[in-house]
Amino acid sequence: MSLPGSPSSRRPPQLPELPQGEIISTYDRYADAKQAVDHLVRADFPVNEVSIVGNDVRSVERVTGRLTYGRVALMGALSGAYLGLFLGLLLFIFQPENSAIAGVFFSAIAIGAGFGMLFGVLSYAMNRNRRDFSSVMQFVATRYDLITSAELVGRARGILGGESGESGE
Repeated sequence: MSLPGSPSSRRPPQLPELPQGEIISTYDRYADAKQAVDHLVRADFPVNEVSIVGNDVRSVERVTGRLTYGRVALMGALSGAYLGLFLGLLLFIFQPENSAIAGVFFSAIAIGAGFGMLFGVLSYAMNRNRRDFSSVMQFVATRYDLITSAELVGRARGILGGESGESGE
């Protein structure tokens, strides 16, 4: 029996690490790096040895529209209706012999939509001066490097040959 603090009783933590190796090529867009990996796949290259590393990562917030009470009410009603749909399905699964299940099902959706709308509008009213727009947050790199082991880098560069990416060092 091993002690709780002994090295044999616990696994090493699985922390994220940067891949080791040499740069095959560098691309300005992720789609181009992905296309290069697809090209390597078609050439039967061992792509499990390849990593796409994004460098100089930045957060980009894309504004999707202005928030109004109507839009907030609609978004709240839709999210509440989804919750009502889920609850209605649970009622249907656990009480299938009930003859009025359709009424209960649609009532659950309507009640969920009503509560979702109410909570959405109240939340927006309390936070109105802080944020009047909706947005989507993304992380985007300015450069993407394809990396593989030193033994495979020459073969990969040969396969990619005249690809549109800039050659690595």
